[in-house]
Amino acid sequence: MAYAHEVRNGFAGTANAGLVAKLAERFAQYKTYRATINELSDLNDRELSDLGISRSMIKRIAIETAYGA
Repeated sequence: MAYAHEVRNGFAGTANAGLVAKLAERFAQYKTYRATINELSDLNDRELSDLGISRSMIKRIAIETAYGA
């Protein structure tokens, strides 16, 4: 004979909502990171120099812009 139990846990819905929100936030940050790298990489060396940026600084600037680190 088989038994079935239905378990309802209200916490699971809120936990999943938090997870989805966190994933959406991280994805948005990553998109900002990639967009910053792409835009700065498209500039030539003179344009970067006018902004006071060298090519070696692009990744760090993108991280600061996207993640605030």
